Amino acid sequence: MSVVEPLSQGKAAVPSRQSLLALSWLNFFLAGMQTAFGPIAAAYLAIHEWTAKDIGFVLSIGGIASLISQVPGGELIDAVRAKRLLVATGVVTVALSILILRLWPSFPLVALAEVLQGITGGVIGPAVVAITLGLVGHAKLAEQLGQNQRFSAAGGVAVTLTMALVAYSESPWTMFVPVVLAVPVLVALTQIRGEEIDFERASGAHADRPQRARRDAALLKNYPLLTFATCMVLFQLANASMLPLVNEMLASEGKRQAAPIVAALIIVPQLIVALLAPWVGQQAKKTWS
Repeated sequence: MSVVEPLSQGKAAVPSRQSLLALSWLNFFLAGMQTAFGPIAAAYLAIHEWTAKDIGFVLSIGGIASLISQVPGGELIDAVRAKRLLVATGVVTVALSILILRLWPSFPLVALAEVLQGITGGVIGPAVVAITLGLVGHAKLAEQLGQNQRFSAAGGVAVTLTMALVAYSESPWTMFVPVVLAVPVLVALTQIRGEEIDFERASGAHADRPQRARRDAALLKNYPLLTFATCMVLFQLANASMLPLVNEMLASEGKRQAAPIVAALIIVPQLIVALLAPWVGQQAKKTWS
């Protein structure tokens, strides 16, 4: 149940095959870039003899930055027409963060890299969803998000495997793999036709243009949404820190053995997501239609 009625809801959305294919590849390569943070970052820092305390602290800094960026990031996405430019800016920022992490693994600079990457969390993901909505419309959103997630999971698997193989060979180029992916991400962005992204639909424009306070109040009264948000918070509290800590421990015990184990821990869930995400999107559409 939507809070308000979008202006463009009745307007047919007919995106080209080129834009939809580019959107899929955007999710594929973008997910590959983002594998450099979280568990892989923890393992990389452990190899450089960081303590579990310092790793946990610096990852928490990135998580807090991401949390703080969510609301202003959403406001920015709603206001800006050039949503592809927002994603491109975020991608360049992530690439810069990875370079800082790789070249200068000192605490202050790694903390800066985590903050920069965390800030993009409030922009890149929501902007991709907004672009998706602007392209396909509300009727096909659930299915397309499932397709997006399939390509994201596949990208995460492919890049994690690549980084694991490079790390297993004890190559110093491991962390440069996700940096290189910034190029195909930007290329994919250029292949999404801007004229096919409906700004009103992508930005949640509304027929009566309610004031911000009224919209916020409406969201706070949306109890299914609040219940879902609470479940997500509880899930993150129970699960989010487990994989980085396990990977840090494995990396501390053995540099060479850690890479394939870390890769397996990341890849298995991603394979399940890649297989099931489109089906989940279809079921979500049937449930709420």
